[in-house]
Amino acid sequence: MEKLANIQGGSFLIQTTDPQSIFTPEDLNEEQRMIHDMALEFVDNEVFTKLDELDHHEKGLMEALLEKAGELGILGISVPEEYGGFAKDFNTGSVVTEVVGAAHAYSVAYSAHTGIGTLPILYFGTEEQKNKYLPDLSTGKKKASYCLTEPGSGSDALAARTKAELNAAGTHYILNGQKMWITNAGFADVFTVFAKIDGKEFTAFIIDRDTPGLSIGAEEEKMGIKGSSTCQVFLENCEVPVENVLGEIGKGHIIAFNILNIGRYKLSAAAMGGCKRSLKNAIQYANERNQFGKSIASFGAIQYKISEMAIRTFALESANWRVSNYIDDKKKLMAEQGKTLAEASLGAAEEYAIECALLKVAGSEALDYVVDEGVQIYGGYGFSEEYPMARAYRDARINRIFEGTNEINRLLIVDMLLKRVMKGQIDMMTPAMAVQKELMGIPELGGTDNEGYAAELKAVENMKKAILMVAGAAVQKLMMQLKDEQEILMAAADMIIDTFMTESALLRVMKWHPTPESSAMHTHLIQVLVTDAMDRINKAGKTAIMTFATGDEQKMMLLGLKRFTKYTNHNTTAARRTIAAEMIQSNGFPL
Repeated sequence: MEKLANIQGGSFLIQTTDPQSIFTPEDLNEEQRMIHDMALEFVDNEVFTKLDELDHHEKGLMEALLEKAGELGILGISVPEEYGGFAKDFNTGSVVTEVVGAAHAYSVAYSAHTGIGTLPILYFGTEEQKNKYLPDLSTGKKKASYCLTEPGSGSDALAARTKAELNAAGTHYILNGQKMWITNAGFADVFTVFAKIDGKEFTAFIIDRDTPGLSIGAEEEKMGIKGSSTCQVFLENCEVPVENVLGEIGKGHIIAFNILNIGRYKLSAAAMGGCKRSLKNAIQYANERNQFGKSIASFGAIQYKISEMAIRTFALESANWRVSNYIDDKKKLMAEQGKTLAEASLGAAEEYAIECALLKVAGSEALDYVVDEGVQIYGGYGFSEEYPMARAYRDARINRIFEGTNEINRLLIVDMLLKRVMKGQIDMMTPAMAVQKELMGIPELGGTDNEGYAAELKAVENMKKAILMVAGAAVQKLMMQLKDEQEILMAAADMIIDTFMTESALLRVMKWHPTPESSAMHTHLIQVLVTDAMDRINKAGKTAIMTFATGDEQKMMLLGLKRFTKYTNHNTTAARRTIAAEMIQSNGFPL
């Protein structure tokens, strides 16, 4: 077997990556492309033709569509064959997640069922539990739900108040409590419920729908994803057999937080699917809509929007597949080392928890931008429910809240990075000291090497230096107090996100278009992306520096930031016109 890569999570900040080492959508194999086409045919023919009925909760429709997906193998794509699944790798699962991710409320039901609904049992269940539940979950005969959030505990999941007490006979736990915002609750057959045994030990339980004491509230009226079932779940002296404890007693947080790493990546992959479909719709409408005697796609203001939507979608797609394959490779490597499916799957996702968190933020915010500008391109029709953008706009908004709010994820990005540095897992001290030494030296004179992508590679290298400078100084200055300076942490996270997205897009372009001359459109795309990322990194860096630095230190750091965010000047307007022309001519997203 070929040697698999063993790249450390978060190490992109201090390492140079070979373009040939990353995975891109162009690398998908024939089987994965066939599965992509099969999933696309399903959502086009079965889901998009019934969106209104789904949003009006037509009785039994969502369940029937999940069952059809189960018949096609889409629900069990990553479940082992012995439990009724197809045992495909992580990248193949990403293919399906992207396609189904564009399917509005259906994608939410699908993701909840296949992700947080099924994976806890697959990864933490006993053999008896897996044999009992997984075959029916893989085929859609049974549907799954996940009950973590409570009225008083959202982002702070461990503050849950639902209690479990062992009965006198020692045969059942008696659960009392309330869960809210529970996806699929209206029709789910199997619930993963988190409660504190004796009010202390945070533990997960598997509860069947017909268990006495479990009841379901009314469907919530939501801003978007109206077709997904979202209800409260009530537990009143609910008797759960002791054999239905999931995982170890007192270790429920391991289930909750490890599953979230995978969920964050998959949310970004789903957002990518939404970006691509909404962008295609917007371009097709712009080509068809005439004003002042010509297509609105010919107007510069519209071309700007189309180009920016395409750039953000391309960068997101590049970063998503880079991380998907990191997880895929790590999972296979750990399996080769003798790890169980659960250990390999969760270990791989945990290794890249930083990347999963930043993708969750980047994906949800890219989709928000695309659907917002999509509405604008449609104009008044964009505000009409008869056209696709109104639903896309409403349904996208929840993604910045799902799987941990974007604020929480931004804080986590920096927190997880610093913890890895403190544990010695990532050596950021050496490169950070090198940056400090560079700042004290004389700036390089002379022009930038513009051969090939040298200027862009140098720009990405400098983005990383800017992060090391700002984060390193903030840690030295504030020490343990840094965790309370959320504005600084958020700014640092934005710098990290922009750097990873830009580098991923650049590496992809370099892999498939080795010279700028081989694709003018891709070259322009990278130039615009780097130009804008540099501006955003400068702004975020300045915000952080002005928060904690004063006097000469502040002046020196601002000069350093200016040096590290310098990039070749480009006519980005002309570049955007080239990008937009490619989109408009193809009437879609050909990248």
